[in-house]
Order: sequence, then structure tokens, then C-alpha cells
Amino acid sequence: KVFVELNELIMDKNQEMQWRETARWIKFEEDVEEETDRWGKPHVASLSFRSLLELRKTISHGAVLLDLDQKTLPGIAHQVVEQMIISDQIKAEDRANVLRALLLKHRYSTTTTPTSEKDTLESKSKHELKLLEKIPENAEATVVLVGSVDFLEQPTMAFVRLQEAQELDSVLEVPVPVRFIFVLLGPPSTNMDYHQIGRSISTLMSDKHFHESAYLADDRQDLLNAINGFLDCSIVLPPSEMGGEELLHSVSRFQKEMLRKREEQGALLPGDDPLQRTGRPFGGLIRDVKRRYPKYASDFKDALNAQCAAAVIFIYFAALSPAITFGGLLGEKTEGLIGVSELIVATALQGILFCILGAQPLLVVGFSGPLLVFEEAFYSFCKGNGVEYLTGRVWIGFWLIIIVVMMVALEGSFLVRFVSRFTQEIFSCLISLIFIFETFSKIGKIFVEHPLQRCSFDNSTVRREPNTALLSLVLMSGTFFIAFYLRKFKNSAFFPGKLRRIIGDFGVPIAILVMVLVDYSIRDTYTQKLSVPSGFSVTSPEKRGWVINPLGMDTPFPIWMMFGSMLPALLVFILIFMETQITTLIVSKKERMLVKGSGFHLDLLVIVVLGGTSALFGLPWMAAATVRSVTHANALTVMSKAVAPGDKPRIQEVKEQRVTGLLVAILVGLSIVIGDLLRQIPIAVLFGIFLYMGVMSLNGIQFTERLMLLLMPPKYHPDHTYVRKVKTLRMHLYTLIQLVCLASLWAVMSTVASLAFPFVLILTVPVKMFLLSRIFTTREMQCLDSDDAEPIFDEREVHDEYSEMHMPV
Repeated sequence: KVFVELNELIMDKNQEMQWRETARWIKFEEDVEEETDRWGKPHVASLSFRSLLELRKTISHGAVLLDLDQKTLPGIAHQVVEQMIISDQIKAEDRANVLRALLLKHRYSTTTTPTSEKDTLESKSKHELKLLEKIPENAEATVVLVGSVDFLEQPTMAFVRLQEAQELDSVLEVPVPVRFIFVLLGPPSTNMDYHQIGRSISTLMSDKHFHESAYLADDRQDLLNAINGFLDCSIVLPPSEMGGEELLHSVSRFQKEMLRKREEQGALLPGDDPLQRTGRPFGGLIRDVKRRYPKYASDFKDALNAQCAAAVIFIYFAALSPAITFGGLLGEKTEGLIGVSELIVATALQGILFCILGAQPLLVVGFSGPLLVFEEAFYSFCKGNGVEYLTGRVWIGFWLIIIVVMMVALEGSFLVRFVSRFTQEIFSCLISLIFIFETFSKIGKIFVEHPLQRCSFDNSTVRREPNTALLSLVLMSGTFFIAFYLRKFKNSAFFPGKLRRIIGDFGVPIAILVMVLVDYSIRDTYTQKLSVPSGFSVTSPEKRGWVINPLGMDTPFPIWMMFGSMLPALLVFILIFMETQITTLIVSKKERMLVKGSGFHLDLLVIVVLGGTSALFGLPWMAAATVRSVTHANALTVMSKAVAPGDKPRIQEVKEQRVTGLLVAILVGLSIVIGDLLRQIPIAVLFGIFLYMGVMSLNGIQFTERLMLLLMPPKYHPDHTYVRKVKTLRMHLYTLIQLVCLASLWAVMSTVASLAFPFVLILTVPVKMFLLSRIFTTREMQCLDSDDAEPIFDEREVHDEYSEMHMPV
């Protein structure tokens, strides 16, 4: 990362020459406005073509010093002057004058007009702190010195790259180590525009590709090649009367195409691809272990911060809510054979073991809607055929372990490569819709069981009857909207940045607490509370115990079913494989900048073996829950405080550690112990969390964005690749095909054919590969699969108010 500062020679009020800072680049250009003496707004630098050609010409004939071993400005200046003489740019007798010019005093900007020396120091210190927050950590600086002098007959230039970045006293306005120095001095009579050339080299050094080339350059020609590459991606606007949005749209489209080509040409080959096959039995598993376990100790050290503490509280309720809600649903579907108790125990035990053994601890192991659909279908099958449901699950568990071991031995996780964005988005939307549907389904059930009551007026008295359904709706909506808008509160202009971030991070716990207090304060209205078991017992002790006999509990288990269980085991495996691997893909997207890596083979093995073994104890199997895992990763994401003025905030890091998931699993298990406290929480509050997770997980999915475009006139469509390069009707056709696939999955899931749900899900892969490839061109498919419109965050999590960087200088 770089910070660039442009300094120009000026005459001060005492008629003495000095260097004055006139512009700076963190990413975009900021100029000092002479009329008001304030920093202007950040903007994309507009350069004259002539200044770029002049810059290339000066570098081709000037002094280039690469890896100069100097630590002070005088030492650097002496070396620069000697090289200028050697390259015949200046005469030997000009040595002293040029050296004196390079060592002139620098004038820096301050935020206020100081009235005393103390005010000057405080003002400078405050300004430095504000600016340093915007500069990326470990950034190195480029100092550009340009100006005209009377003693030179021709321009002279030097480009310097120091061997090691050095903090040069009184050169920059902030203490950032300097790596590059560009000097351009010349007579005032020349036609050369020193200011524009200074802006040109400054803009080049702030360009990612050019300054990477500058770091790696071996000689002058490498710098010239880098300038040529910059020019190849630049646009020359001929004199024209056209302006406004029409011009901007034309330039934007042209430049995006040029930048895309540069990215393709400069793309690096991927390094350690976790899905690449080794060709050896269990090769992928061994590679996962070797990659991930050496970072095991750091997974505990990296959790020592407040953000992880906030994430634990939030994800605890995010994990407990589905455990209780799905547990209640599962109890209804299986007539109490598996219920809330079993789901809480399974969430805790499998969560703890996965956080200890797994490769990607950002994954949250939990029960999901697709697994609920399978459990209901398999229970109906067993009941209809006189087969013990729990014993059948034990044999499914055995086959699950056999299948996953074979799959991992053959490095079968590479198959996830064929699960394209088309299928990923359908599956993600399906799970999010299950969360949203279950929320309103449960609220609707409350309205049926507790209809709205009338409020009657009898003479002077008002007789009110409790409205359970109305209060439940208020609690659910209140929880959702408080959590939703407290997350948005991070971006408001109220309160200091740190306080906003704390409030935003603890938005969900705050929402839960507020709504619980609202419910507690309303004494005359009944609301259904959490149904948490009061001890370590199964949901239906009269029907089963904690250990399931594989040979049958009440009657011998049929031998044909022991082998026949292989088919439903394959269906369960497909569900776990799809949800776990797709969730890992989503969590591990390159935009998150994860550094510790994932382990597709290891995670799949751990999750399936844990689930298969749990069936012996009548516990449900689990998968990496998509919504909870993405929510977990988002809660642990740190946005960069060093946001260049005018730039969008970027992800600085994700707290990759095992502690939050481990503590969440332990707390879910301890929920049985604190049952009395949890039983004070209305179930409607958890419905609000359900709704919040479902809605938030829909953000950033291209499919949902394209669904919105179906209702939007084309002139209001956003400037995304799939909008610009795919005809509107063709784009809508692609969206409708996805919608039909989603509707088909929902229909299968809701009928007696729900056991076939995993197969129907798998069918979306060949639909994309074979059917869509016949309908759409390769270019259209590439555009519709692009990632340019997929933000991980829908908010701009800005550290401080933008205006703080534009105070008077």
C-alpha cells in the first residue's frame, strides 16, 4: 500500500523558496484549494495526455536510482545530484544549487490556524492522527518534488527507489516511511508543466499495477514498460461538446472493459487450491491437515478481542433459536421421538467437536430445513412400513460413515467445482426462504391459537382482553427492526465511530434484551415462552432412552432394511455434502481475505462421522448451516479503518479462530442448566432473529437482485456486467429459469415426494451445464456468473465521518 505526496517549489511571504504540499493520494487525489486553503474532495485524477508523454520522456533520459542504500535525506540528495551530473542533466557547477533546493524546508498543512506554539503542536498531532487512520497499515510513501528554478538551463529528473523504506525527518506531513522519491526541476521558461507532470507520476504511483511494477523494476526499461501499460488502460477524450451522464456512462463502460483485460492478462495462477486432486488416496485430507493444523495455536490467540465477544452473544441466540424452533418442528413431525432436547444436545456436542477438529471454524454446525424435510419423509416411510424410525436412523448413520470415508479417500470434494453459482444461489435462497417462511408460519399459528380479541367500551369503563397474537407480532417485528437498524446505525452520523461500531456489533443482543423487557413489562397478556428442557433427558422418556439398539428396540429390525438404508443414507449424504460444501465456498470467498485456509475434505469427514455416530444416541445429524455460518463470518469481519477518502470500505481481516464457535456450542449445551432464565424469553423474539437471519442472508445474492429487476424499468437497472452485456429479456429468461428450479425444489420439499429432494437439488447442476449452455451463449453465461455485483456487506461500514478529512488546512 502506498501514500503519495506532491510537493512544489513556491516563494513564501519572506521571498524564500520552500517546498509546499499541494496534493496527496491515498487512493484518490486530494488537492489543496488555494482560494479557501482547504482540502478538496477526493476525486479520480484526470491527467493530460501530454503530461504523461513528457513524464515518459523525462524518465527515459533522466537519472534512475534503484535500491539506493541511504537512510537520510542529505545522503539521498547527494547521490541524486551526483547521478544528475553523470547523466549530463546538470553541470558540475550547479551541484550546490540543486542540492540546496532538494534540502529546502517543507511546509505542511494543519487543520486550524494556530495561535501559539502549543496550538500548532496539538493541531498538527490531531491532523496526523486523522490522516494516519485513513492510510493503510504498513503503507510506504512516495515523495514527489517538482518546481522551476532560475539556475538551470534544462529540466533534470531523478527517480529513486530506496533499498529499505526510511522515515525521513520533515519530508512528509505524517510519519510514514518513504520508499520512492521523484524529483523534477527545470527552468521556468520551458514549455514543460511541472505541476501536471508531478500529478501524473503521483497518480501512477497510486495505481496498484504501476507501483507493483515500480517495486519489482530492475532497470529503467521496466519503468517505461509500466508507463506503457498504464497508457494502454487510459482513455483520451477528444475535444467534444458532449458531457454529463452520457459522457460518464460512455467512459465508464469503455474503462471497465480495458481494466478487465488488464486483470485477465495480469492474473496469477492460484496457489494451493484446496479442491485440486493429488491423485493419492486421502491426499486431499492429508493436505487439509498439513495446511490448517499448524495454525491451531493462533486460532485461540486471535480470539482475544471485543468483536469476538459480541459475536459469541449474537451467534449463541442465532444457534439456539433454530435448535429450539427446528426442535419443536421435529418433535411434531416425529411424534416426540426427536425434539428440542435432542437437538440442543446434538448442536452442542457436534459443535464442540467440530470446532476442535474441523479445518474451517467459521462454519456453524446446525440443523437445517432440508434435513427437517428428510426426517419428516423418512419418519412417514418407517411408520407406513412398520419399521422402527430411530433404529433405521442408526443404520443410515453406519452407511453415512462408509460413504464419507470412500468419498474422502477418492478426494470427491473436487465435485464441488461443478456446483456453479446457478446452483449455489438457488440453494442459498431456498434456505433463507425456509427461515422466513417458518417465521411467518409460526406467527400465523399463534394467530390461529390466540385470535385477536376485541376492545369493548361499556359506559365509562374500558374492558380490554389480552391480545397474545398482537403482542407476539410486535415482539417479532420489534426484534427484527431493532437488530436491522442497529446494524445500519454503524453508517449514521451520530456518536463517535467507536460507539457506533459497538452498538452495531451488539445490535442483536440489544434487540433481544429490549423486547424481553417489553414483554416482561406487559403483565396482563400471555405470550408463549421458550420451551427448554428442565434437565438432561430425552424429549419423550416413555418412548426411548439415550442409546438406540441397532438390532431394534421393541421388535427385531429387518435385515433387508439394514442394507436398504443405504439409499436414504445416500440422500442424507447429498444434503450434508451440498450444504456443507456450498457454505464453505460462500464463507471462503476471496473477498473475505481469509488467510488460514479451509479444508473441504476434513470438514466433510468430521461433520458426517459426527452425525453418523450421533444416530446411535438418537441425535439428529448436522451440516454446516449456511445462514448461521455466513452470519458468523460477517460478525467476525473487521472493516478497514484506513479507508482512502472517497473510497469504499474494504475488509481488513476476518477473525479466524475457534473460540467463538466453541463457546457458542458450549453455551447452547448449558442452555439446559439456565433453562429457568431462557424460559423468560418469548418465542416470538426468536422468530424475529429467525427473520433477521433469513432477510440478511438474501443480501448480496445476484439472483435476488435480478428478481428485483423483473419489476424495474430497464432505465433504472444498475450498471452491472450482467445488465450491460446481456440483453434484458435474455437476463430475465435466465432469472425465470432459476426461479422455476427454486419453485420446483420448494414443491418437492412440500409434498410426499420430499425424500427425492436431494436428487432434485443435484439435478440443477446438469440443468446449468447442459440445458442453459444450449439456450445462452458462453459470453452471456460468463456475464451472468460474474461476481462484480456481489457485495458481502450491504452497508458501508465507514470508520469516521467523511467530512472529518475535509477540515480547513
